[in-house]
Amino acid sequence: MVKKRRRFSLFDILNTVFMVALAFVFLYPFWQTLVISFSTPEYASSLGVKLFPPSVTLDSYKSVFKTGSIWVGYANTLLRTVTGTVLTVLVTYCAGYAISRKNLPFKRAITFFITVTMFFSGGLIPTFLTIKSYGLVGSRLALILPMMTSAWNIIITRNYIAGLPDELEEAALVDGAHPLKIVFQVMFPLSMPIVAVLALWTAVGHWNAWFDAMIYCSGESKIVLQLVLRRLLIDSQAETSILQSTVAATTPESIKDATIIVAILPIVCVYPFLQKHFTKGVTLGAVKG
Repeated sequence: MVKKRRRFSLFDILNTVFMVALAFVFLYPFWQTLVISFSTPEYASSLGVKLFPPSVTLDSYKSVFKTGSIWVGYANTLLRTVTGTVLTVLVTYCAGYAISRKNLPFKRAITFFITVTMFFSGGLIPTFLTIKSYGLVGSRLALILPMMTSAWNIIITRNYIAGLPDELEEAALVDGAHPLKIVFQVMFPLSMPIVAVLALWTAVGHWNAWFDAMIYCSGESKIVLQLVLRRLLIDSQAETSILQSTVAATTPESIKDATIIVAILPIVCVYPFLQKHFTKGVTLGAVKG
């Protein structure tokens, strides 16, 4: 049997070239940041396209990890990310499950009030006054509780759970299962795709957050990682001089790039493990219900 060769049209060729060029435009800045972070001062200070460093050095990373602020920032960011993600998944899943039940009293009214919050916001000053009235200013809880859930997350969770077969819950009830057992041992394992979506969205949001830490928490003991990075990039002269003084064979640019890599690497490593569930959860949660 003779195999037919696939003929490539002009559109296929131009589309491939365009997509490759577009991928290069998106990926090269990240690659250059990684290259400069491992480069010697001479190569980091040189002009032109940087694809591979002629010699690899870890001096910039040594300089970054010798400072106390990066470790404090890491600890606070890990604390808020892990705690915030667990609480958000738990609260959002329970809320989504509740309003997905057909026999929930005042279901339409509850859904309406949740949806309204997507279109109206109190603003920065009322939000700050609310946080202050609860006595959370200066506390790490101010970084976690306000982000515990959102209307959008509740809605896509509700849509996903509503698409699960009702017969599973009915069979568990016939077997005498407790409602909490049904929620967490029957329905929760089936909801792992949407749980993965919630976990990823929440973890990325907490990991990248810095503004709330800047306005709600004062003092170096509660600084978060992205706020350390922001200080380094904006107040470059003051912060970089401190970092550069720890290791002589570095440049301000290589130190900045090393800090960027240190800040984004953990969350980038988490994504591949959730990607399989992520696509399925977003698709089903967005179209069902």
